[in-house]
Amino acid sequence: MSAITMRELTKIYPGGVRALDGLDLQIADGEFFALLGPSGCGKTTLLRTIAGLEVASTGSVSIGDRDVTNLPPGQRDVAMVFQDYALFPHMSVQDNIAYPLRIKKMDRRTRGAKAAQTAAELGLSQLLERRPGQLSGGQQQRVALARAMACHPSVFLLDEPLSNLDARLRLEARTFLKRLQRELGITTVFVTHDQAEALALADRIAVMDGGRIRQVGTPTEVFRQPANTFVAGFIGSTPMNLIHATVVDGEVAVGSVRLALPEHAHGQVADGENVVFGVRPEYLDLSSEPVAGALSGTVAVVENLGSHSLVSLDVPAPAAGDPAVSVQAVVPEGAEPTPGAAGWLVPRPGRSLLYRGGELVVAQAQPAVTV
Repeated sequence: MSAITMRELTKIYPGGVRALDGLDLQIADGEFFALLGPSGCGKTTLLRTIAGLEVASTGSVSIGDRDVTNLPPGQRDVAMVFQDYALFPHMSVQDNIAYPLRIKKMDRRTRGAKAAQTAAELGLSQLLERRPGQLSGGQQQRVALARAMACHPSVFLLDEPLSNLDARLRLEARTFLKRLQRELGITTVFVTHDQAEALALADRIAVMDGGRIRQVGTPTEVFRQPANTFVAGFIGSTPMNLIHATVVDGEVAVGSVRLALPEHAHGQVADGENVVFGVRPEYLDLSSEPVAGALSGTVAVVENLGSHSLVSLDVPAPAAGDPAVSVQAVVPEGAEPTPGAAGWLVPRPGRSLLYRGGELVVAQAQPAVTV
């Protein structure tokens, strides 16, 4: 079993910089788990602490049933793929793949055979005699993965391994990486700042900010029900629209417009409360004709994204005298409005969210009824 458990994990650098702040996290055996967040959020520090390249200030790290908190990297049974691949430029592909086995004192013939076998599994058999400088970015990435695979670790740790690839190759490598992890069944922790990668690859995601975990969940959970406004604004190819509003007579008032209260917020908010109404651009329908209960505004920008377009409307601010609020909606190809035209945005039923104090308003669980 190669589950990873972290309890009260803290990392404080000299000068008092708190990179990790009392993290508790459980990663299941065989899970593809993503650490996602902006630069400086602590995700790479957490990965390096699991690997043993950083020493935890307090707390513990366990892999399987072993407490590895104070073990050096070589005794943790993990393999790491770095952002720049960290291949030895003077070595052949075969020698790069076999290097971890050489460190383990495996005899030359055996490690050569294992390196060749691993290379074959990743389609590198024709490249064994080449050096890294003679390889493309995608080939170098596969060599780095092969080197990690060769020693059959309990855990893979991947530090943004796709970030140096061009857009097309990143998509190909993403599919390859997910298929490879499924076939191997090895617990994998993947660091990325690209939320599209995290949503596409991971079984579960931890969204980090300021050394803390803001939400843990499946890609569907963090996309459809962000636990707070930070996650809501970070997850998604286009950020969620977050509109300041007030609860009035059981509805959400944005200026003079009344929107339906999200179902999950019924009975959880009171009249007069200041809230944030959240709805993703994908879940707003744009009409060129007036619609009751819709946000009205003027089309400011239309961005063509191929099969669809992103439309930004300037909507009057909830409070008089404040600047207009930009609200975005996704429209299908061929339905793009003209900049300057009037538009009405209608939230789709069941797709809007409500936040209070930055946290998602959720329905209270009903007590069990004993019969």
